[in-house]
Amino acid sequence: MLRRARGIARSLAMYHGVPGKHRRMTRFYEEFLGPGDLGFDIGAHAGNRVRAWRALGARVVAVEPQPDFQRLLRLLFGRDPQVTLVPDALGARPGTARLGISTATPTVSSLSTDWMQTVATDRSFARVQWDRTVEVAVVTLDELITRFGEPAFCKIDVEGFELEVLRGLSRPLPALSFEYLPMAHDAALAVLDRVGELGDYRYRYSAIETMRWAGDRWLDAAELLALLDRVRPHGRSGDVYARLRSPT
Repeated sequence: MLRRARGIARSLAMYHGVPGKHRRMTRFYEEFLGPGDLGFDIGAHAGNRVRAWRALGARVVAVEPQPDFQRLLRLLFGRDPQVTLVPDALGARPGTARLGISTATPTVSSLSTDWMQTVATDRSFARVQWDRTVEVAVVTLDELITRFGEPAFCKIDVEGFELEVLRGLSRPLPALSFEYLPMAHDAALAVLDRVGELGDYRYRYSAIETMRWAGDRWLDAAELLALLDRVRPHGRSGDVYARLRSPT
């Protein structure tokens, strides 16, 4: 229990305790969400993006399968009628799956055994241990859209399971984001291919939790790949943002 409490406290400090971070995040997401818009936070974890999106007046569907963080999200947002908490994982099809949990570093808990094996070889993950598992229910993005409506923006941060999440989506969304880890570069390319299959998107990149763009414009897929090739040797993770190009 002590290790679990320390892991939760670490996440709270990381995502809610950095001065100025909430203001930067709120300003950053003004480009995607406004009053009355709907946002999907897939992998809500400690709820820092839920907090920022609510500050913008958006409605939020927060999806988080980890039991400890389900309880935390209920504590933080359970009385907010504009926040819907979904205690499930997302995948390509409905069912159940085993979630690997890192008690000490719960932010890297994952449904993808391949991803865990890949990143475990990187020195930045040298101390990470996925020391327990829980069975979780799995639903699809299409199902969430049927239940709650189409989101204006969808954040997907599920530690290597992003491709499976997007395989459960059959339509393009106006805007979305997914995590990029240099040590899992090939997996990110597969996610990018899937996004391109869904629609005609343009892309931007933001280094991990900086809430700042790398570059001054939206890129096509080839330009994004060139940018990621430049980012990759530095070993820093980040997020790829995709915005559907408006019909001309």
